[in-house]
Amino acid sequence: MAKAAPAEQLKLLELQGLDAKLKSLSNRRRTLENDPRITDLEAALSVANGELGAAKMAVHDAELELKRAEADVEQVSSRIQRDEARLNSGTGLSKDLMALQSDIASLNRRLSSLEDVELEVMERLEGLRERQSAQQKIVDDIQGSFAVIRAELDAALGEVDHEASAVKGRRAEFAAGLDAGLLAIYDKTLAKRGVGAARLFHGKSEGSGMQLSPGDLAEIKAAAEDDIVFCPDSGCILVRSAEWS
Repeated sequence: MAKAAPAEQLKLLELQGLDAKLKSLSNRRRTLENDPRITDLEAALSVANGELGAAKMAVHDAELELKRAEADVEQVSSRIQRDEARLNSGTGLSKDLMALQSDIASLNRRLSSLEDVELEVMERLEGLRERQSAQQKIVDDIQGSFAVIRAELDAALGEVDHEASAVKGRRAEFAAGLDAGLLAIYDKTLAKRGVGAARLFHGKSEGSGMQLSPGDLAEIKAAAEDDIVFCPDSGCILVRSAEWS
């Protein structure tokens, strides 16, 4: 059975306290990194960006449609102007001029129809641009909320890292003064069990929170003071003291 002076074993409780603090800080960091608000905002931002992309595409398509409508209006308007110029010149046969008048009337009806289409597209485009602007505001608002929460979490993470660094420094300094063999057993137990050492307090293991069976308790009490004993339930080192019997 491995051995270490009782006074050295008592020091393990302080070391365990430092390791428990580091574990708590690690859990705190994990909680901050997995803040559900970030997950919710990322999901909302993904949806909002998708809708913004669709709104932009609708505006783009409507702008192309408006350009085509404007081109159609311009084309018919230019032809009317040319035909009216020919008609006003009075040159040509009478029947040709009459046919030209008929064409101009037809073109004006066509122009009126095209201008109605152009106006409808312009009105629809205005609505689509308003929708895009509103959706952009939603995206901007979500990104603003994200930035605020991210800054808050980054500040909290910075505090956790600062405290963890200080605790690690104290732990390293304290561990350097411990018996090397005892420290090696403690570190191995901590890595395997999650708890390196705990008190045996009035027959109860503070490592497991369980009262030891009479048989286990008798066996531990029979061990020498410098024997390193372990909790039968949690597997951690049990630190004993006459004051806690």
